[in-house]
Amino acid sequence: MDGRPRLLDQVREQIRLKHYSIRTERVYCEWVKRFIRFHDYRHPVEMGAPEVESFLSHLAVNKDVAASTQNQALAALLFLYKEVLRQDLPWLGEVVRAKKPSRLPVVLSIKEVQAILANLEEEPWLIASLLYGTGMRLMEAVRLRVKDIDFGRREIVIRDGKGKKDRVTVLPMRLVEPLKVQLAHVRHLHQHEMAQGRGDVYLPDALARKYPKAPWEWGWQYVFPASSLSVDPRSGAVRRHHFNEQKLQRAFKRAVQVAGVVKLATPHTLRHSFATHLLESGQDIRTVQELLGHSDVKTTMIYTHVLNRGRLAVLSPLDRV
Repeated sequence: MDGRPRLLDQVREQIRLKHYSIRTERVYCEWVKRFIRFHDYRHPVEMGAPEVESFLSHLAVNKDVAASTQNQALAALLFLYKEVLRQDLPWLGEVVRAKKPSRLPVVLSIKEVQAILANLEEEPWLIASLLYGTGMRLMEAVRLRVKDIDFGRREIVIRDGKGKKDRVTVLPMRLVEPLKVQLAHVRHLHQHEMAQGRGDVYLPDALARKYPKAPWEWGWQYVFPASSLSVDPRSGAVRRHHFNEQKLQRAFKRAVQVAGVVKLATPHTLRHSFATHLLESGQDIRTVQELLGHSDVKTTMIYTHVLNRGRLAVLSPLDRV
């Protein structure tokens, strides 16, 4: 019998060696399973470009998935072949990548933001306020650690953001007191758990091995911890994870409906609104680029297309009549 690990176990091993997130691990494994099932459980070693192409076509034609979903599936399969099976990919150029449609971001008005926030309470309100007040992404907010809030400098350091980059953003004055109240609550919870012999949190990469006491330290605690303990799917450790982002998404959706906002708004819309409203107020686009963590200013430029009066302050001829 072949003593090698099962294929999915090999995929997980390579993902963890490269320090990819648990989300990426789950998504990639699911795409590999779907790919194998689609081809009647043939081993990927026996397949190549035609099989990858037919699977992606199936997703687009029969499943009607979005371009981003199709490209996600392709990324998972390329990882499988290059990193796990160690195969050269001379056929890579033959695989057609779906082109993502160019869409303008949904942006809320200031009154719409106020109406939505008014229908949120407690942690969902505070997290949503951070998204709008700092330009953070949802996962950056729920993964925020105590040590990364600097009240003295009124800054928030966002660690390991998209593209594995750190950046600094502004801490809104209006959130200083609410955040201090939140941290007081979290400290009380942490002290209670420490007294019970728990109180540790997940640390990224090899930090837990390098700093074995760090998971119990106050600075590493989540600003928004989960309401209950859970089992770490990788280590099996029982600990308190960060706030469930789906809980915020559900609360935000209800708040949008109650506020009577008809735009297709999600928590990420608050990040778009942050950028647009800064530019509308006259903020320099390079500053907005840094706050958002964009590598290229061209990415930030998309917000100039959704300003109230456009980049050139164009006045419609109808308004002259």
